[in-house]
Amino acid sequence: MTEEVSRKPRYAARLNAFKPVAGKGGNTIASLIACAGRVGGLDAADLNYPDHFAEHDPATLSAILADNSMVLNGLAMRYYTDPGFKLGAFTHPDASVRQAAVDVTKKGIDALSEMNGNLMTLWMGQDGFDYSFQGNYKRMWDNSIEALREVADHNSAIDIAIEYKPNEPRAFSLMPDVATTLLGVREAGRPNLGVTLDFAHVLYADEMPAHAAHLVSRHSRLLGVHLNDGYAKRDDGLMVGSVHPVQTVELLVALEHMGYDGVIYFDTFPDHGGQDAIEEARTNLVMVKKLREVAAKLSSNTALDEAIARQDATASTRIVANALYGS
Repeated sequence: MTEEVSRKPRYAARLNAFKPVAGKGGNTIASLIACAGRVGGLDAADLNYPDHFAEHDPATLSAILADNSMVLNGLAMRYYTDPGFKLGAFTHPDASVRQAAVDVTKKGIDALSEMNGNLMTLWMGQDGFDYSFQGNYKRMWDNSIEALREVADHNSAIDIAIEYKPNEPRAFSLMPDVATTLLGVREAGRPNLGVTLDFAHVLYADEMPAHAAHLVSRHSRLLGVHLNDGYAKRDDGLMVGSVHPVQTVELLVALEHMGYDGVIYFDTFPDHGGQDAIEEARTNLVMVKKLREVAAKLSSNTALDEAIARQDATASTRIVANALYGS
């Protein structure tokens, strides 16, 4: 394996996917981390706030991670688990509810800082609308930008990543795609704001993953990458490269060119389809490592660069096919 492939990024996986493996009565965060540790090759973890902090303080969680040879990648806010935020967190019409969402995010940032982490991911799936004439779009946008500024200013040493998604649970998300998200980051105007790309979210936002990554690197910072796959109709959370291997490789080539050295997080749903979570995570590791080997070679392939410069899809497709499947 080349030096480029053996260096970072680290690998993490969705901890809640391990609940069936942990077994009935064993679904504590400690048991989920232990299950992830059994995979072999997962060396980082993302914790959900406040859900995963219900039973342990930050110091204890740090110790649990260390006991399983894992480091903290970051925290992810989970507003949707609070029924009070069903009508929105940062977009809620009630100012006191919006402030409650900001305040719990600040508490999450404080917990993250205690664990010596530096990445907070915001998936604002509840911030949106379902009907025409339901919301004041200007007010919802202004409230979201104000909330992002307040959250980002709480601790400038913590990076705040927005993970966009077209919809679900709301019919329309306020920040559904890369362009709108980048507009929000630009308007908020804080240096510690950036974007997390989720492969399946990008697909069903009708975007090309490598193109989205390029736009993020051009106008902001790519703070996180969630790899998975799907059929571009919803957030399927399938195994990496199982449906779109070529697009996955193109994204990995883009990450090579960008010098991305952050964690690759497997945001997949083995629990939804009855797959064994540990074996599914191992399969994700095998696939992404093989695809990264291909990407490392393609990222310095002069013939591919020349074909792309000519926009010669026939030539570039043959080169990628040979790299993936052999000549």
